[in-house]
Amino acid sequence: MTIVEGQTGVIVIDPLISVECAQAALNLYQSHRGARKVTGLIYSHSHVDHFGGAQGVLLDHSSANVPILAPEGFMDAALNENIFAGPSMRRRAAFMYGNKIPKGPTGQIGCGLGMTTSAGTISMVPPTVLVKITGEEHVVDGVRIVFQAVPETEAPAEMNFYFPDHGPYILQIWSRYLDETIVLFGEISDVLFAGHNWPTWGSAKIIKLVSEQRDLYGYMHDQTVRLMNAGLTGIEIAEIMTLPPALQQAWHAQGYYGSLSHNIKGIYQKYITWFNGNPAHLWQYPPAEEGKRYLSCMGGVDEVVKKAETFAKEGDLRFATTLLGHTVAAEPAHGKARAALALVFEKLGFGAENATWRNVYLTSAQELRSGRNTERSLTAMDEVNPGLSVEQWLAGLSVRIDGPRAARQNFAFGLHVVDTGEKWKLIMSNGALTYRRQPGNASDVDLTLKKAELRQMLESNLKLPPVQSRGDLGLMRLLLSLVSGADSNEARNSHI
Repeated sequence: MTIVEGQTGVIVIDPLISVECAQAALNLYQSHRGARKVTGLIYSHSHVDHFGGAQGVLLDHSSANVPILAPEGFMDAALNENIFAGPSMRRRAAFMYGNKIPKGPTGQIGCGLGMTTSAGTISMVPPTVLVKITGEEHVVDGVRIVFQAVPETEAPAEMNFYFPDHGPYILQIWSRYLDETIVLFGEISDVLFAGHNWPTWGSAKIIKLVSEQRDLYGYMHDQTVRLMNAGLTGIEIAEIMTLPPALQQAWHAQGYYGSLSHNIKGIYQKYITWFNGNPAHLWQYPPAEEGKRYLSCMGGVDEVVKKAETFAKEGDLRFATTLLGHTVAAEPAHGKARAALALVFEKLGFGAENATWRNVYLTSAQELRSGRNTERSLTAMDEVNPGLSVEQWLAGLSVRIDGPRAARQNFAFGLHVVDTGEKWKLIMSNGALTYRRQPGNASDVDLTLKKAELRQMLESNLKLPPVQSRGDLGLMRLLLSLVSGADSNEARNSHI
């Protein structure tokens, strides 16, 4: 979170992930600089750790009176990443941040960017001004800001910005945009504020840092594509690629949060998708079924565990992980296999420079030893953020429908949201929920309600608030009963 002083108050940039921490940060600033009001808010991109604390800095202000600037496509990107894929992303985040393991030298010691995210209340305050093009200029509380649009970089919706009257530049990353950054702002910037790191002072140091970051991302991308076109797979490229000597020596190009190997595989997947072209991988069994067949070929579970332990003793932790991974997938209750895999994961975690890999390994080791944390939300939808639109709520609802259970259901109902003036028709057919703005023909049930009542309905699962209705209200209960929460069998059986 960055605070910029304007003519009458302060402009807050990226207000952290939680309301409580953002409020505490603002209070800390005010304790030194006085009780200046918030007169502007800027979201650099659509990741929740850059907007989730917004309500914490707007508690004493109406967001309608405070300009909130964000890149074009911000709300859609926030929806896609935090509503559509939210449950899966949260489970992944718990592993990469090590939320469930003890803090300390044998547990979680950070995430590479810092001490990981806070556990407070996440808010969503929609932007009031969308930045669309590079060179766009806005004045917020007397402060001129020039923006650079950098979509599809670290996030789908993202922007950098420069303060021409002051010299600081707020930076996000990726090669082509970074070179544009140098051309646009390098020679005239005095200080660079990075989203998760310390400022860099002085034009020469800024240009050196941004140039090296440009080259880092350019090298990873271009060499991955070159080797991909030469016929290598993502795994093979990741195994052989190293960075040029100068980048290997740059402290900011090290694998503390992520890794070269991880990024190469991501670049490969962007172009070629999951299939590497080898037909042996075209129709593989899922892990449990594949594991059973490996055990059958290799002499049974005890023999495989013994061989894996030998590989581990010889220092080949990676192949020991492969053998034990097949074993635990096939025999998840086998105590000796679980203990052996936990020990290998622990060693890999202790040896990882990459903090996120360390946390994944150590969290997995803890789960193997003590069991998986299966606490899940039991509501119809994990979160129905009041800052989102009705359309976004319905989009989130549609991806939580349990298709096989809903496959034989066919009905439609209308929604009239009186305080927003919206009229929707929802159609359940062949296991898919379709929603459209034009109500069209008569529905099996029509509901007239306020947005807050719709939110209550979506959150409460089967308990419907008293609303004006026509037709069979039981169909709404049926729809909500078809929603699969994060406590589903699929989620419980998944490692992500």
